[in-house]
Amino acid sequence: MAAHDLPVRANIYALKSLGVRHLIAVSAVGSLRRKIKPLDIVIPDQIFDRTKGRPSSFFENGIVAHVGIADPFCGAMRRALYLASKEAADTKVHDGGTMVVIEGPQFSTKAESRFYRTMGFDIIGMTAIPEAKLAREAEMDYGVLAMVTDYDVWHESEEPVTAEIVIRNLNQNVATAQRVLKAVIPRVVELKCDAGCGDALGAAIATSPDAIQPEVRQRLGLFLDKYFPPAGASGED
Repeated sequence: MAAHDLPVRANIYALKSLGVRHLIAVSAVGSLRRKIKPLDIVIPDQIFDRTKGRPSSFFENGIVAHVGIADPFCGAMRRALYLASKEAADTKVHDGGTMVVIEGPQFSTKAESRFYRTMGFDIIGMTAIPEAKLAREAEMDYGVLAMVTDYDVWHESEEPVTAEIVIRNLNQNVATAQRVLKAVIPRVVELKCDAGCGDALGAAIATSPDAIQPEVRQRLGLFLDKYFPPAGASGED
């Protein structure tokens, strides 16, 4: 399935309904820096959205919520991913970096790729948006294990990026990602976020509870009940 066709909002809603609090995404990315080589791992700490129309919020139809996303990846999750990668991966691991997320499914033009480099971006992918935004609204500790498959098309001395190159290196990265996930899952179980990811909606909901339409209230009860308990939820007579 193409990145822009992924039902991310439905997937994260389903995970939220199951009580999921920690979310790790494994993402194939291209490199925009010479020092970040194919088959390296990057644990990004920033993101830049270049997508065009993907649903990126659960809050619509008369309800407004402005969650903070200055730091789009959970710091505690990032640390866990970095330590697990250093332990389990037989490749270089980069701590931090900015990921620019493009719409796809096409790769970048050379002009776009060179522009992204001048903007200071480090890696390029197609999936972390809207994941990061929706995960924050869902109050999940979210992080990305970015697996580098290629240099993006800015790199003149390398062959132009093609689906064949990406898939070849992607297959090699799968085994590495599996080792990292096995190492990080025990750490995630004990994860304690110190940045408030689990309470991101606490001061974010701008709409008065009385102004929320009943059907919207019911649909978003998964997010709202924590802050606006439904009538009778206290159990009092």
